[in-house]
Amino acid sequence: MAKLTSHKVLSFDVYGTLIDWESGIVTALSHGYPDLKIPRVDILHAFHNLEKETQSRHPNLPYSQLLAKLHPALTSQLTLKPPSEATSQQFGDSVGSWPAFPDTVAALHRLQKHFKLVVLSNTDRASFAATNETQLPGVVFDAVLTAQDIGSYKPDRRNFEFLLGYAREHWGFGKDEVLQTAQSQFHDHYPAREMGIRSAWIVRPGAIMGEQGKKGEEIWDWKFDTLEEMVDAVDNEANSM
Repeated sequence: MAKLTSHKVLSFDVYGTLIDWESGIVTALSHGYPDLKIPRVDILHAFHNLEKETQSRHPNLPYSQLLAKLHPALTSQLTLKPPSEATSQQFGDSVGSWPAFPDTVAALHRLQKHFKLVVLSNTDRASFAATNETQLPGVVFDAVLTAQDIGSYKPDRRNFEFLLGYAREHWGFGKDEVLQTAQSQFHDHYPAREMGIRSAWIVRPGAIMGEQGKKGEEIWDWKFDTLEEMVDAVDNEANSM
């Protein structure tokens, strides 16, 4: 049976796994609507459905522009007043302000001792650069692969084919040496399984978005509530060798 330490590459979904995008999205929406009283779960379900639909229709649209584009539809679904163009653009530009989970930065620094760290994210280069600078200070990734680079959004299998091609071309690593590390069942674990890529599920208890099917149908090879728990398991394996 494979071990966590059998892998050479950790491929991360960023938003939802490393970054608390649910809090970031709700906060960004409230900036245009300071009296917002809609339940968080309703906001996030509406956002998730609109994001999925918009990404399917506009796979080449950079993520910040995609967020600005879906913002008026989101506010309409939530029965809020129509936003100005500037308010929608502010929402689109908010990605870099979405906060990291408390354990993220320290965990990534520890994981760098064991693996190459790769970003495989449904974002654009500028938005991720802002995240890296402001929310993930000092973390250097070995590769950053965004939807803007690939031309499609996860769960499209092309994103995972691109990842595998990059790992093979740049480092000579095969599929069995890549571990998809993510919270979202919809965006990451289901397509990874279809591609034959092993995955570690970072549950982030309480997360609302990224579900796939019914509860109990989640798929994973390793499961941890937090990234810190995963790092502890990696260190335990490494120390037992």
